[in-house]
Amino acid sequence: MSESFYTARSRVEKVEGVHRRARLEDGTELDLGVHGVIKSHYRLDAKDLPLPVDYQVACTGG
Repeated sequence: MSESFYTARSRVEKVEGVHRRARLEDGTELDLGVHGVIKSHYRLDAKDLPLPVDYQVACTGG
């Protein structure tokens, strides 16, 4: 296996309930949470926020 050429550093903190805030090393902030069917299935009373996987899908498509 070859050596990695890039290491991403980030920090994720809990804001409240299922709301999380991720901070990247360049200062970018992302709010993460739940929305739609997942929110209704688990009967969560939370603000609609993108799931972490939403960002992953957007990155691979970009």
